[in-house]
Amino acid sequence: MAFVVPAAAADRFAAADADGDGALSRAETQRALPPLAPGFDLIDRNRDRSVSRAELSAHLQAGTSHHQVATAEGFAEHLRRADTDNDGALSRSECERNLPRLAMKFDRIDRDGDGRLIREALKAWFDGRRAARGKPTAGTEGR
Repeated sequence: MAFVVPAAAADRFAAADADGDGALSRAETQRALPPLAPGFDLIDRNRDRSVSRAELSAHLQAGTSHHQVATAEGFAEHLRRADTDNDGALSRSECERNLPRLAMKFDRIDRDGDGRLIREALKAWFDGRRAARGKPTAGTEGR
């Protein structure tokens, strides 16, 4: 069954589509739909640098909240900035320099002891901490 964008969302999409091309650019999204702007890259599933009605529909159907998108984007951005050698992992020295609070927990997170923290290991560690506090893990809020 296809998901139908509610009329109000369809109207907001049309109003945001300033150039009338049937898709939202990053600039149009930032200007007219700022709550969606942090998650633009997640919503743009085909990576064509625009959000179509179908992509917006899929995003709304998935029930992904703006908070979830912003949190995921913020997490990814922190990791990108901290990974100064751009190898896709955080070394102990990168953590000590850029994320000192995380560096204090480095050995607990680095379960395989390879001296590198990859995104998946960090997500698993944070999800475990959230679960221990009785909170939903990332990506399951609102489900």
